[in-house]
Amino acid sequence: MSTFQHIKPAGKAQFKDRYTTKAAELLTPWEEGKKGDIAIIGAPLSKPSISHSGASFAPDAIRRCLNSFTTYNIERGTDLAEVDARKAIIDFGDISMHPTSIEESHQRIYESTKAATSTKAAPFTIILGGDHSITTSTVKAIKETKGTVGIIQFDAHHDLRNTEDGGPTNGTPFRRLIEEGYIKGEQLIQIGIRNYANAKAYHDYAIEKGVTVYTMEDVRQPNSSITELIQHALSQLQDKVDTIYLSVDMDVLDQAYAPGCPAISPGGMHPDMLTEAVQVALKHPKVHSMDIVEIDPTLDIRDMTSRIAASLILETLIK
Repeated sequence: MSTFQHIKPAGKAQFKDRYTTKAAELLTPWEEGKKGDIAIIGAPLSKPSISHSGASFAPDAIRRCLNSFTTYNIERGTDLAEVDARKAIIDFGDISMHPTSIEESHQRIYESTKAATSTKAAPFTIILGGDHSITTSTVKAIKETKGTVGIIQFDAHHDLRNTEDGGPTNGTPFRRLIEEGYIKGEQLIQIGIRNYANAKAYHDYAIEKGVTVYTMEDVRQPNSSITELIQHALSQLQDKVDTIYLSVDMDVLDQAYAPGCPAISPGGMHPDMLTEAVQVALKHPKVHSMDIVEIDPTLDIRDMTSRIAASLILETLIK
């Protein structure tokens, strides 16, 4: 028996239960020709944030949190790791950001997202932000690889700020997409917009451009459900676009559940509601991509916000 039988590589000496597979074990690095059920790519950019943000640390934090979950879904009676139905997450890694240029970083996100989706390594792609400024670049890339794009945006904020006051910040991604002609206002549906979180001018801009806006009051209506709202949003987009993109800003959640968001506030969604909304959207055949943005792990408490993001990744494997 080896004297070193109990010594393992640094960072690998964790407890291992022979019957348990952790969700992180589904991750496999991308190689030419390799195929999976979903693909992920990290866009660790937070320099354009209009408030302090360490969202550049989020892709690693979310991946790490996959170790907090097993692959077994007790309610469905399914195991993502079963040999005859094993799911695979192709991990393209993280995009290297330019150390000083925001514009160059956005260009790299565009080029890398386009390259990753062009490989057709998986039928569904998740981009892990980073702040919400990344979405302009990722949607531009998706448009070039998959055709006209409709967007369902989960967010407390319109993110339709003007660019004159601060350039391409995390408050401007959807305005930039509209004004640069990548989407029409009618191709954007916003869900979860919150009181006292936006300026009147940007709400007026949304209405003027034909953006569909559902506030948290709309979301909470007792005579309807989030399922019905998402189904209506999907039906509204499906005949207008070739592909539907989900943009999940985690600050759509109430601050009690998402302490790791730079712009937390009360009055937001419960995680179960967001999960249900994403589950419903994923069933639609035109939903091919999603981003998860605005998590700052340096502000988070016991990875609460990153764990929710990791659980959303697992939901895409049921698609």
